[in-house]
Amino acid sequence: MKSIIKIGSLFLALLVLFVSCDKKDTLKTNLPGKAVVLTASSTTIAPAVADSSDTVLTLNWTNPDYVVDSSTIKYVVEIDSSGRNFAKAAVFTISGKRNTAFAAKDLNSILLGFGFAYNASYALDIRVTSSFANNNEQLRSNTVVVNFTTYKVPPKVVPPSTKTLFIVGNATAGGWGNPVPVPAQQFTMLDSVTFQGTFFLNGGAEYLLLPLNGNWDHKYSVADKTVAGLSAGGSFGLDLSDNIPGPATSGLYKITVDFQRGVFKCTSVQQYGLLYVPGDYQGWAPATAPTLGSSKNDGNFEGYINIPAGGSYQLKFTTTPDWSNALGDAGSGTLSPSGGNITLSAAGYYKFNASTTGNTWSATATTWSLIGSFAASNWGSDIDMVYDAGSNSWSATIVTAAGDQFKFRANHDWGLNLGESGGTGQLSYNGDNIGDPSKNYSVPAGQHTVTLFLGNSGYYTYKIQ
Repeated sequence: MKSIIKIGSLFLALLVLFVSCDKKDTLKTNLPGKAVVLTASSTTIAPAVADSSDTVLTLNWTNPDYVVDSSTIKYVVEIDSSGRNFAKAAVFTISGKRNTAFAAKDLNSILLGFGFAYNASYALDIRVTSSFANNNEQLRSNTVVVNFTTYKVPPKVVPPSTKTLFIVGNATAGGWGNPVPVPAQQFTMLDSVTFQGTFFLNGGAEYLLLPLNGNWDHKYSVADKTVAGLSAGGSFGLDLSDNIPGPATSGLYKITVDFQRGVFKCTSVQQYGLLYVPGDYQGWAPATAPTLGSSKNDGNFEGYINIPAGGSYQLKFTTTPDWSNALGDAGSGTLSPSGGNITLSAAGYYKFNASTTGNTWSATATTWSLIGSFAASNWGSDIDMVYDAGSNSWSATIVTAAGDQFKFRANHDWGLNLGESGGTGQLSYNGDNIGDPSKNYSVPAGQHTVTLFLGNSGYYTYKIQ
């Protein structure tokens, strides 16, 4: 009997198994999809400038087969320089469709945006990542390589045909005088569409850019100087209506002018501290008073100020353009907030030194001259310079032979002299002879008017015409 029951149970089990195996329909499940296969219409592209707007590359990719509405699938196209593993890729997002196209100017802009040079071939890595709209189920395609040759598009602003650029204005050491001091106010040409220079700029003033030194026919300027933030950079053009606004504070600034994109940039290199010198000679007005400069911004100030004849010859120092932080004479060359007016003995062009850390001051009346190897001097005779109050500068005319050198000195004495080291146009005390080609540059033979600029809050320069 037990054997019969066992045989019956086995039969029923086999019957159930047979029925189960005979079922033909299966349940569908949501599959994660598959990585798309990317193809490019071309792998080598070298367009001409005239082809900028033409489509030069079309990308197609296969269906990732997500079990969702295909119109909601997101595709992210990445383009980067080969070998960077897409670390700096340009990214484009596309929804629903499985292709995209690029004009020549699009790819050219991508490569130039990477900082690559004009007229050079570069390999580009391109890939596509598919996903649901919420970024789930990301699948990455194969990488295709496309070689693209960059080209130079016409610059937004036509660069100077002179291949030179100069800065002029009351923000500069040379003021609005034109021609400007060279090389102190001349840009360096980095390439055919980019110029750069580092200049001393007076805070709160303005400037223009000149393609030709000594000529006002054309200038690079801005359309509206009231645009917020324009002192740090922005759009510019040729012969626009407004001067370029300078930075708010005095110091050394690097200015980069990009004609290709039509933009300039002004960045601080070194901030100067300022000490205002109001007095009877200018109406006791701190906000409009001349200033002394501290190139290291360390509380030690220096500068040259003309004190004209007449009046009391009295003045004070103040660290702000008002009377809230005034410093006066505390006796024996010292300063104090409670000190009285500083009184000079007479009119003159004074070299001032003041320290807000040591609370000291001094003033030395100066006249300036040229001395050098040129025939009229022979390093023994000074050629006196004449002061011009309008331009706040000193000038003299000399005749030089090839190889001649010279320096500036005060009061016919070597105790206070200025030369140039480095060829930047910036003068320094006890600096190298001007005209030494190993230190600055050669002075050409001939008659020259030499102008000295000392009125720029601790930054001094000159020009030779």
